[in-house]
Amino acid sequence: MAAAVAGSVLRGLLRRQLSAQIQPLLSFRAMSSAPEQPHASHSYETLKVSRVREKVFHVELNRPDKRNAMNTVFWREMVVCFNKIAQDSECHAVVVSGAGKLFSAGIDLMEMGSAFVMVEGEDTARKAWNLRKKIREYQESFTVLERCPKPVIAAVHGGCIGGGVDLISACDIRYCTQDAWFQVKEVDIGLAADVGTLQRLPRIIGNQSLVNELAFTARKMMAPEAESSGLVSRVFQDKQAMLEGAFELAADIAGKSPVAVQGTKVNLIYSRDHSVSEGLRYMATWNMSMLQTEDLMKSAQAAVERKSPKDVVYSKM
Repeated sequence: MAAAVAGSVLRGLLRRQLSAQIQPLLSFRAMSSAPEQPHASHSYETLKVSRVREKVFHVELNRPDKRNAMNTVFWREMVVCFNKIAQDSECHAVVVSGAGKLFSAGIDLMEMGSAFVMVEGEDTARKAWNLRKKIREYQESFTVLERCPKPVIAAVHGGCIGGGVDLISACDIRYCTQDAWFQVKEVDIGLAADVGTLQRLPRIIGNQSLVNELAFTARKMMAPEAESSGLVSRVFQDKQAMLEGAFELAADIAGKSPVAVQGTKVNLIYSRDHSVSEGLRYMATWNMSMLQTEDLMKSAQAAVERKSPKDVVYSKM
């Protein structure tokens, strides 16, 4: 009898222990496979915004029937969307991708062609002034990605054409699928790229000869060349694998101190556009206040206790 009771107790303990070990795994699987949750405060015609991980947002170019071509509404909504994200303490990292068969076909010529031909103004000078104002507004649609302090990860599949290259050039990290290709298409439609590619791409690739070749010829750059040249940092087998990789990267970044991550992005961009000495002076001024954050002490304590930064609870920012 005693043996039977002892055996029953032991089996009960084993069941509880096994349940305790399995439950976190089940919870993790459920979290990983959970559908994206649309974000209530972001409602757009051309973009779809959802929360995919803790403090990670997914911004999807959402005109798949038009190959995610960039129409007038898109240019305006990008500014509104990323200005909101920049101020949202619930978001610490962003993934940008395209719905449908490709990332983006670039500018929507069918809709926007007239915007550049039919410019208001009584004479050439006034028309030129108004056209310059319009171009500057379009430039802001991608500069807003760069100015957003939250790291932005571009996840590219299929074609990334014209304005698509302008967009990803303003992102902080770029991933793509093995079937992705990139094309600075503007010369083929009779203009020079004017919303960021010619300014940012040389700094990303670091090979002026290659940038010139791509910009002068409008030839396609395939995924292997994009990786070897430094345009993208990783190539994935398919879109699903790429998005999972991008979401995991974003979650890793989002789990770190937002003071550290966002300060790093601000200073990387400042240093890119200034001399080393100017960048160092700016960094010293930046950190004379930011080093007083409680995040530093929390991170140091975690290191002493041999904990991961993911175990530290940082205040929102």
